[in-house]
Amino acid sequence: MKFLYHPDTVITSSDLETLAEDLIAEIPIPGVEVGAFDSGIIRQTLLQAAVDQKSIKAVTDTTRGTYSDDYTLAQLHTVPPAELEIVVNDLLVQQATMILGPRPRIICLDFVDFHYHGSPYADASELCYTKPRDGTSQCHRYLAGFVLCRAKPLVVAVTPVRGDEPKSDAVERLLDHVAALPFDIAGLLADRGFYDGTSIERLDSVASVALPIVRGSQQMAEKLDTTVSYWTEYVMYEGSERELRFPLAVCVSYQQGNRGKHGLLVRAYVACDLADRTPKEVEALYQKRSAIETAFRTMREARARTSTADPAVRLLFVLVSFLLRNLWLIVRWRVLATPRRGGRALPVWFRFKVFRKWIDHPCSVKTLNRVTALH
Repeated sequence: MKFLYHPDTVITSSDLETLAEDLIAEIPIPGVEVGAFDSGIIRQTLLQAAVDQKSIKAVTDTTRGTYSDDYTLAQLHTVPPAELEIVVNDLLVQQATMILGPRPRIICLDFVDFHYHGSPYADASELCYTKPRDGTSQCHRYLAGFVLCRAKPLVVAVTPVRGDEPKSDAVERLLDHVAALPFDIAGLLADRGFYDGTSIERLDSVASVALPIVRGSQQMAEKLDTTVSYWTEYVMYEGSERELRFPLAVCVSYQQGNRGKHGLLVRAYVACDLADRTPKEVEALYQKRSAIETAFRTMREARARTSTADPAVRLLFVLVSFLLRNLWLIVRWRVLATPRRGGRALPVWFRFKVFRKWIDHPCSVKTLNRVTALH
């Protein structure tokens, strides 16, 4: 893929559209590839729907030179989800290679849920269940991995999650994708949705792990009954064949009137291979993971709208949004950031909204000055 150009030139909005189209061109759409129609038009329609946050129908109804929404969607329904996942994760690895060096990185894992009011497309196992919102607890769920990096928080792996599979199976698939990254994994930060024995064991086999516990057991209540931070060991499924022991970092802090609350706040974290840190340092490390919420918000700003029940098409729209978000980060850091002592200065004006708008208006005469040389 040809992402960037010579550092002495400028990059125009038309160039940005070309970069985005190059990404979309890698996505397998068998119906387009064997059809008699122009595959580029289908892919441009998909890109337009993503950056405008519109449905395919809304784009085809308002844009000249497109095919009908029925024909366009018919082609998108031919996308093979398994092949799509492999191809897009390969693209994510290529994107990571462009701006992330070889030094070890920490990966944040989280589930991304999109609430869904309709019926299953083929079987009920396509859907997962989460906290109710807007009158439904049904959702299509995806597991994503992000690099913990302030300037370059790329998404590096994504996999869909089915309702009839253990979460540990999705973790296994995601870690298989992570294994292809061009750097070692220094650690994994996950939320409490990964708090089960199989997932913890699988994560621990790859790198050090930090994730919050789920309260409930009497044994855990006793360990949280403290006024000081300390290290201990917790036994999950004690006495059974699945028994699992892991280090537990118990952290105590004072709320000091924050959000109107006072007194002690006690939190605990699964902390495998982090014994060289204090419990408070484990907590500070885990709290860096909060940056993932910004990543999810920007990703949602480039997701095409749809009412289709087909999980393959929904997966396609989600993966396209992740690819576009990564492309924005690459252009922002590698093309527009200003070199300086202590790290590059990112252009605050080049927000994701601006990136989307420039792709949406390829005929704009504006240009982006290329202020940094490529390395």
